Amino acid sequence: MEHFAVTLSQSEWRVMESLWSGPKTLMELVRELEHSAGWAKSTVTTMVRRMEEKGLITYEQQGRTKVFQAAVSRDAVAAAETESLLQRAYHGSVGLLVNTLAQREALTHADIEELYAILRKAEEGAK
Repeated sequence: MEHFAVTLSQSEWRVMESLWSGPKTLMELVRELEHSAGWAKSTVTTMVRRMEEKGLITYEQQGRTKVFQAAVSRDAVAAAETESLLQRAYHGSVGLLVNTLAQREALTHADIEELYAILRKAEEGAK
């Protein structure tokens, strides 16, 4: 899987969530997304075609069936989404982001401990 620097639409997230759990045929995607999102077969087919054109997903031909899989990793997409949010909403400042979470009391004690551990690890790597 390659480095990925484009954010996903909400609909693309739905398809990718399904494919990150494992490869699927079009009909498997249709059944899953019909149940979870209320999408018709035509909607799923259109999304899959567009996402394939964008390079987000690929397929392997198995007989007469295409088996689709994610072409980008969840980690790569999450990193791109995080960077996009950080730039748009916080002018690239991690401090502003964390401050906003802290002021809104959105951080649990466990979250704060996890942040300390992450920062200590980053500090060790920066030495």
